[in-house]
Amino acid sequence: MKQILNYLYDHKTLSRKEAQEILTNIAQGKYNNSQIASFISVFMMRSITVEELAGFRDALLGHCVPVDLTEFNTIDLCGTGGDGKDTFNISTLSTFVVAGTGIKVAKHGNYAVSSSCGSSNVMEYLGYKFTNNADRLKNEIDKSGVCFFHAPLFNSAMKNVAPVRKELGVKTFFNMLGPMVNPSFPKNQLVGVYSLELARLYNYLYQQSDKKFVIIHSLDGYDEVSLTADFKFITNTSEVIISPEMMKLPYCKPEELYGGKTIEESVKIFTSVLEGTSTKAQTNAVLANSALGIKCMYPEKSLEESVSLARESIESKKAFHVFKKLIEINSY
Repeated sequence: MKQILNYLYDHKTLSRKEAQEILTNIAQGKYNNSQIASFISVFMMRSITVEELAGFRDALLGHCVPVDLTEFNTIDLCGTGGDGKDTFNISTLSTFVVAGTGIKVAKHGNYAVSSSCGSSNVMEYLGYKFTNNADRLKNEIDKSGVCFFHAPLFNSAMKNVAPVRKELGVKTFFNMLGPMVNPSFPKNQLVGVYSLELARLYNYLYQQSDKKFVIIHSLDGYDEVSLTADFKFITNTSEVIISPEMMKLPYCKPEELYGGKTIEESVKIFTSVLEGTSTKAQTNAVLANSALGIKCMYPEKSLEESVSLARESIESKKAFHVFKKLIEINSY
């Protein structure tokens, strides 16, 4: 690792093969925490290249515990995190709203690193028991419409860097990788990213895959549709700027999306959205992101139609019933 670090400190970049090899060594526990922290820090001080990102992704996917969900046409809804906005758990809520419309969702998530509460924090608090048992996960998505992949259970590299990421407490290139390494390899994906630069990297890599994808980035910095500004909307075939008005939704203020200082506060918002007792701004943000997940699956639907389907999922309590069913099945 000393040689690698000196090479990188000299402002040089890694090839795809080199990046893959280094992250493979991390997965195999060949480096100590100080070495891992030093390595991670390099990419906090300069932009990651597409070759490096692809190599890191290849290593994680090559060492994951795979789960075959090909019998279901699944989608993952996942943000990179790391936008510093500390919003409530919008993509996790959108998971259940989208599933409430009949779409199968294979959600990939983790504990919070740079915010107060990640998707795994919420799910665990509400009684979900993490598992990497394929049969249990298949049963969950079959019966409820959702299954949840807690990242460290499916990849040794994620597990080995978890203590380092927690101690650093800031976004790292592992934020960039999270949405790319769902162990069930879903064919459809809505992914939110924290910068336009990262959106371009994702677009380049996803164009080379067989995924049907939607990449989103709010122009004021959110890794999701915040409704606080217009947002970039990138698909397999187009790249446009969309405003909240185009979705027939009002703008909202940043403070209306705050997730709270504790997991308990975040969970309270989470349950209020599913129960239909949240603020209009909170519900609208979930509707916007859910609608884009629906549109990813059904590109022929308009934005307004997709919002309408998401709204019906919440107002009919279908989204809430999906969540309750998942927890019920998971507890067996």
